[in-house]
Amino acid sequence: MSKLSELRKNINGIDKKIITLLNNRASAAKVIGKLKKEAGVSIYTPEREVEIYENIIKENKGPLPNGALFAIYREIMSGSLGLEKKLKIAYLGPEATFTHQAGIKKFGSNVEYYACPTITDVFRDVEAERSDYGVVPVENSTEGMISHTLDMFINSDLKICSEIILEISHNLLGRCGIKSIKQIYSKQEVFGQCRLWLEINMRGIALMEVSSTSKAAEIASQEKNSAAIASMLAAKKYRLNVIAKDIEDNPNNVTRFLVIGGTIPRPTKKDKTSIMFSVKDKVGALHDILVPFKKYRINLTKIESRPSKRKTWEYYFFVDMSGHCENQNVKKTLSELEKHCSFLKILGSYPIGI
Repeated sequence: MSKLSELRKNINGIDKKIITLLNNRASAAKVIGKLKKEAGVSIYTPEREVEIYENIIKENKGPLPNGALFAIYREIMSGSLGLEKKLKIAYLGPEATFTHQAGIKKFGSNVEYYACPTITDVFRDVEAERSDYGVVPVENSTEGMISHTLDMFINSDLKICSEIILEISHNLLGRCGIKSIKQIYSKQEVFGQCRLWLEINMRGIALMEVSSTSKAAEIASQEKNSAAIASMLAAKKYRLNVIAKDIEDNPNNVTRFLVIGGTIPRPTKKDKTSIMFSVKDKVGALHDILVPFKKYRINLTKIESRPSKRKTWEYYFFVDMSGHCENQNVKKTLSELEKHCSFLKILGSYPIGI
């Protein structure tokens, strides 16, 4: 026991040094926040966030894994942001949704979160400057693109300033046993992502569509013989038991979220640029817009089309490409692309999510 006591005493001494160093860091962050305010610079800087994570990977010699240090530094940076300015983050709610979870992954717990009922409301809240940033879902690896988010960029001047990649784990939650369940609540997309599991294990059970997984959990917490498919965050909030864990059909079920704000961050070494455009109505128009990407060796990572809703058979194309809009090859690509477009808009350049 004397050895154990000595080790604990040593840890207490290390903790004392860590606390002192963290407060020294926080004091420096407060000064940086003041300088940012005087210069009119955004408090949240995604490029600096990337630099910190890269330094962690470079300096970490173990035994703590990088992921553990990322989580620790997420809260350290969140606390520093809170000292510089109390950021308000709008997200697609209600509380305990996956979008809320994504917001916490990006901004930590030392900011103010505001739940919005729709994606449109998230955009409007940021546009009206009631919130500093917004978090919205844009793509799921199983169900594909979220069209409502894409459509909002058509008329909005907001920019994509960061992205969040969140592994989605669906869980069957409730206050009854699995054999007592008569109905299950969740979102339509979630039922789609758990289709095989439900067919095998819940055949004949009514599937009730609601607006969010959090709402599903709320109903299951109040209604007898009901269950919900939702997150562990929702289970904790509504005090539900986990009847079955990780019931998604695809174990690599991932959702991509966007952080929307008023500015485009500075370049890092690993960036992505998102644009939208419509092509001129002529033969070979789509071929012409692809040529500049090949010419300047710009890799396209996503291309999606959406009806313009202004003219029959007119479409907007949404494209993700590698590189920052300040990169010379990306600039040349966009310049040539614009000649073949009736409309072109840069939605943002931002660090690739991890």
